[in-house]
Amino acid sequence: MTYEFSIKTFDELTSVDLYHILKARSQVFVVEQNCAYQDMDEVDFDCLHLIAHQNQALVGYCRIIPPEFNKLKSNLSVDAPGIKSSNTSMPAIGRVLVLAEHRGDGLARQIMTQAIAHCRKKYGKKRPIIISAQTYLLGFYESLGFVPEGDRYLEENIEHVKMVLYVVKKTKVRKESAHTSTTTTKILSFLLFIMAALFILGLLYLMI
Repeated sequence: MTYEFSIKTFDELTSVDLYHILKARSQVFVVEQNCAYQDMDEVDFDCLHLIAHQNQALVGYCRIIPPEFNKLKSNLSVDAPGIKSSNTSMPAIGRVLVLAEHRGDGLARQIMTQAIAHCRKKYGKKRPIIISAQTYLLGFYESLGFVPEGDRYLEENIEHVKMVLYVVKKTKVRKESAHTSTTTTKILSFLLFIMAALFILGLLYLMI
């Protein structure tokens, strides 16, 4: 299934964009989850809004909260190679949704992949990304590299857990020096020569 993705600041959203975003969020988080809560918050003004379209219709969505406006903090209790413990300012991804008729074909993964890539590009490749995940989706977010952090908690009577995506440092494999490689080749050649010589001597001995 092919989808088109766009990402906009709040000011770049048209009134039609905003209507369909709020309609989808209400449909999924209020109606489907039977959760009466204030979905529209002041955070939306400072977010980036990532929309998945199919035939120009909104079918999936998430919002990215920049580090300076994100109130969801990590205590960095999980080992994070290359991350300083003082660096707790990080972007957050939230309000992730896929409309019911489009679930099951990998769209949620595409949305998260797009959001993660944008965070890496805009806020730095080494900066962690944090989410507040509903616990029934724990396995899905773990498959994207997110690590659970801290205790589970209730948010609007739904169990959540903080999860953080770190960038693991790649371990560089030291290349063998040209000198070492040449020495090894010479030793192997010498051993092969000795074995060949012994084989020939053995044949001559048998022929005598």
